[in-house]
Amino acid sequence: MFRVMFHEPRIPPNTGNAIRLVAGTGCELHLVGPLGFDLSEPKLKRAGLDYHDLASVTVHENLDTAWAAVEPARVFAFTAHATVSYADIAYEPGDVLLFGPEPTGLSQEVLADPHVTERLRIPMLPGRRSLNLSNAAALVTYEAWRQHGFRGAAL
Repeated sequence: MFRVMFHEPRIPPNTGNAIRLVAGTGCELHLVGPLGFDLSEPKLKRAGLDYHDLASVTVHENLDTAWAAVEPARVFAFTAHATVSYADIAYEPGDVLLFGPEPTGLSQEVLADPHVTERLRIPMLPGRRSLNLSNAAALVTYEAWRQHGFRGAAL
């Protein structure tokens, strides 16, 4: 339904959590390299539990190959420096939800990429830098899915 994209992720458990997220929601996970870990990393496997076989995960060598795989699609890039809230968007199936690496977030170069439809933020209290990557991805994914009546879910 939606495509969660992690650009250059660095922390294996966050990616493992995202694997569980996409397995549970029917979304796709796109990992854009270079990755900060190997996919056989035990912490990634442990965080993903037994959901690895239930998840749609694609690894892309770089952002150009990722764009080629997901086009045409709207791309929403998440950054603490945006002014539009993630909650103000009407999400559509196929949208890409783009998140940056844990220590730094998305670079200015990625945020300025012409594939990015809009920059969005998740509201936080002043003085806070960011949410955990997998938590941010889950929050936005569930909002997008909620807008579509949790299509396919057992309610």
